[in-house]
Amino acid sequence: MIRVPWRSAAAASTGLILVAATAACSGGHTAGAGGGSASGAGRAGAAAYTLSASTPAPKGPIDSFTWALYAEPTTLDYAQAFDYPQNMILSNICESLMRWNPDLTESPGLASSVEQPDPTTYVYTLRSGVKFHDGGTMTADDVVFSLKRQMDPATGSTWISTFDNVDSVTKTGPSQVTVKLKKPDSQFGEAMANSAGTVVHASAVRAAGQNYGTGGTLGCTGPYTLGTWVKGTSIELDKFPGYWGKPALAGKVVFRFITDPTALTNALLTGAADGGYLITPDSYARLKSSGVGNLYFGKSLTTVNLNVCNLSGTLGDVRVRKALLLALDRSGFVKTGLKGVGTVTSSVAPADAWPAGTVPPAADLPPTAQDLAQAKALIQQAGATGKTVTIATSPIGPDVWLLATAFQSAGTQIGLKVQLKTIAPDAFTALFSDPKAREGLDAFPETYYLSTTDPLAIYHIFRTGDFENYAGWSDPAYDKLVDQAEAEYDPVKRAAISAQIQKIAVDQLPWIPAAEWPNSLFLDKRVTGAPTSIAYLYYPWAADVGSAG
Repeated sequence: MIRVPWRSAAAASTGLILVAATAACSGGHTAGAGGGSASGAGRAGAAAYTLSASTPAPKGPIDSFTWALYAEPTTLDYAQAFDYPQNMILSNICESLMRWNPDLTESPGLASSVEQPDPTTYVYTLRSGVKFHDGGTMTADDVVFSLKRQMDPATGSTWISTFDNVDSVTKTGPSQVTVKLKKPDSQFGEAMANSAGTVVHASAVRAAGQNYGTGGTLGCTGPYTLGTWVKGTSIELDKFPGYWGKPALAGKVVFRFITDPTALTNALLTGAADGGYLITPDSYARLKSSGVGNLYFGKSLTTVNLNVCNLSGTLGDVRVRKALLLALDRSGFVKTGLKGVGTVTSSVAPADAWPAGTVPPAADLPPTAQDLAQAKALIQQAGATGKTVTIATSPIGPDVWLLATAFQSAGTQIGLKVQLKTIAPDAFTALFSDPKAREGLDAFPETYYLSTTDPLAIYHIFRTGDFENYAGWSDPAYDKLVDQAEAEYDPVKRAAISAQIQKIAVDQLPWIPAAEWPNSLFLDKRVTGAPTSIAYLYYPWAADVGSAG
C-alpha cells in the first residue's frame, strides 16, 4: 500500500548541488549512474552498495535488545496501521491470515491453507491451537469479526479499499471462514498477508472500545505481547510464551522513539540502540565505517516520485509532465539525495514487484537520461513557457526536500516558473488524505512502498475515482485493463496485462518517477537475524533477532 515519507531533519543541513550533479545515465528501468541493480547485485563506484538477502543467522537467544524508531505511533490499531512506525511494531504482535516472508513471497499464516473453489470464493482453513495473548483460543468468529471491522465505514480503516469487492465474510465451519467476492479480485487474496488480513480477539476490541490500540492488550496472537508503553519515550514488547510458532529469541524488545536523526545515529553508534530500519542517507557513510556494526540494504518495493495532484493547471498538459521527466536529473537526485543508494527509473512500479522473468524491457520505458533540448521543445509546443508550477516541499525528509528542489531546477531550466511551497512536517501527511491540504498545489513528492509483491498494487491507484488518484486522472482504456488484471489470478498472465497498463502510465505520467530506494538496516555487533527487506512491516522480524556472538 502506502506511502508517507519517513522523517528526518537531515535535509536541512544537506548542501544541494543537484544542478551540478553527475548525469551520466541512460537506458531504462534499472540502469543509472546513481543506483545499483534492482535485481540485487552490487554496483561499482565510490557509492557502491549491495542488496543483502538476509543478515547472519543468530547463534543463540538474548535477554533483550533495543531498537531505534524515528517516531512514536499514534495508535497500534491494526485498522490504522499504514505507516512505518506502527507496522514495524505491530508486525511482531499481531498476525494475519497469510504471511509476507522476508523474500517477499507469501505463505500460510493464521490460516493453515486457503482454497479457491471458484474465482469469487476464498475458503480459509484456520490453524488449530492458536492462542491470543489474553489466553483465548482463535476462532472463526474472531476472523469474521476482524475482517468485517475493516469493512465497516465507522471503523475508518486505512485498508477499507481492499474489501471493495467483498460481498460477504462468513463462518462456514468451526475452523473455516469463507469470503465471497462480487467479482474476481486477485489483489484481495494477496492483501490477506498484510494488515488488511489481521486477526484479533473480538472481545479485546469490544472491551477497549474507542481506546483500542492506545494501550493495554491488543488481543493478538504474535510472538510478542504489548508491554509497557511510556508515551513519548518507548514501547516494550514481551515474549509470548504461548506462541504457536517458533519462539522468539529475545525475551524483550524495547523500541526507543528518537525523532532527531543525529541523535538516532548516535544511539546506534554508542550502543544505546542495537539496531534500526530506515537509516537516513546522511548517516550511511558514518555507520558503515564505524566498526561497531553493519549497514545492510534489502529489497524495499519503494519508489520516489512526484505525485501530480492538479490537472487543471500547467501540469494538465501531458507535454509539460513529459518535459519535467526529461529535464529531471535523476542520477543527481540519487547521488545527492540518496547518497548513491538507489536506482534511477522511469517507472513507478519497482522492479522487484514483478514475478521472475516478467519485468518489462527497458525499451518499454522512457530513457532515464536528462534531455533538456527535447524537454524545452515540449514546453514550447505546449505554450507553457513562463507558466507556474507549484510543488510542495517539507523538511519532513530528504526524499521530499531534495526531490522538490530537483524538480524546481529541472523546470527552471526548461522555461517553467517552479515555486516551492514549504509545508510543516506535521501537515505534510495530510496531503495524502485531505483534498483541502492539496489546494494550491500542482504536485508533491511521494515515497511509495508496496505492501504486496505485485506491480498492479501501484497501478490500480490510477484507476478513475481511486482514493489515491489525487489528480482525478481518468482513462477508460486504462480502467478496463486494470479490471482485467485484477480478475486474472495467474501472476505471470497478470504481469503481462500490468505491462500494458504500465505503458499507458508512463505515457501519461499521472506521477513522475525518479528512483527506486532500497530498504536500510543497521545492526550492532551484539545482535543479528533481522530481515533486510521491507517484509518487516508485516513479518514478525523481531522474533528472529538473537545473539551475534
